[in-house]
Amino acid sequence: MANDTSPPLRLTQLAHGGGCGCKISPAVLNQILAQVGTGIVPPELLVGIESSDDAAVYRLNDTQALVATTDFFTPIVDDPHDFGRIAATNALSDVYAMGGKPILALALVGMPLDKLPVETIGRIIEGGASVCRAAGIPVAGGHSIDVVEPIYGLVALGLVHPDRVKKNAAAQAGDVLILGKPLGIGVLSAALKQGKLSAEGYAEMLRWTTRLNTPGPQLAEMAGVHAMTDVTGFGLAGHLLEICRGSKLGATVHFADLPLISEALDWVKAGVATGASTRNWASYGADVTLPEGCEIWQQKLLTDPQTAGGLLVSCAPDCVDTVLACFRDEGFDEAKIIGEMREGSGLRVI
Repeated sequence: MANDTSPPLRLTQLAHGGGCGCKISPAVLNQILAQVGTGIVPPELLVGIESSDDAAVYRLNDTQALVATTDFFTPIVDDPHDFGRIAATNALSDVYAMGGKPILALALVGMPLDKLPVETIGRIIEGGASVCRAAGIPVAGGHSIDVVEPIYGLVALGLVHPDRVKKNAAAQAGDVLILGKPLGIGVLSAALKQGKLSAEGYAEMLRWTTRLNTPGPQLAEMAGVHAMTDVTGFGLAGHLLEICRGSKLGATVHFADLPLISEALDWVKAGVATGASTRNWASYGADVTLPEGCEIWQQKLLTDPQTAGGLLVSCAPDCVDTVLACFRDEGFDEAKIIGEMREGSGLRVI
């Protein structure tokens, strides 16, 4: 433990990456998974690893399916309570992205006990618990270990009707794409780590990274919503490409229509971005067609890792107004139409 005269450690100084930006890159993850043999696939398993979806879904009976996921990462901010809130919001998002309603969480805690006071660790865990209370669920247990870098997250469980599961692999040609939160969280996190982020930018970062994706269960009730995912560590382009591959379709995104966090736009134009953005592009950039004259900052925003990012919805054109109304009723006024699904393959940005 540091002596009393030492300056307090910043959480982000204890981690080589932060938030969803510390995820293993898509290319490396694919190499790892390629070495794993096919496991048991019971008929009750409605969603497994076949389409890189947000969570596993297991049918319990004719009216209930269990949504099960886990998510954890290293600090994206220095305030312990805020770190816990962000990590918990991000973990619960995968349940919402499948159309489920969370019912239970377990805490995953890895902390360097020789570097962090127990009071700091307690504030991290309480931050996560506060988000679970807001979601109306208990943190009913968990597991903790002593590790080099601080890690926190949740196992999140939820319920959904088996007929209303929203996979990322069921989009249809002609579907409209709607994004629920603005992009730029990774850029803001990079600016924070460099000591450049303003107080207003930090508040905006917290605003989005601690907002639960509560429209998910309501969107699952809509027959016109064909596919859904949440945009996290692989960026908008990466998670949209997962929809494309799973649905055997292509997609077109209108860059000018993307919702963007204003301070993130300023910083990315000034060259601030995460290393994860570069890794993401190296993993899937060959499947993305950019417009002529596209600038590097535009590419960085398309690949920017989003911690607790927005829901990405693929819906029938006649369902668009209903979907947007659902987002707005839940306080997501920035939700916007960003493109459409089409025949073909890959992502085209115009």
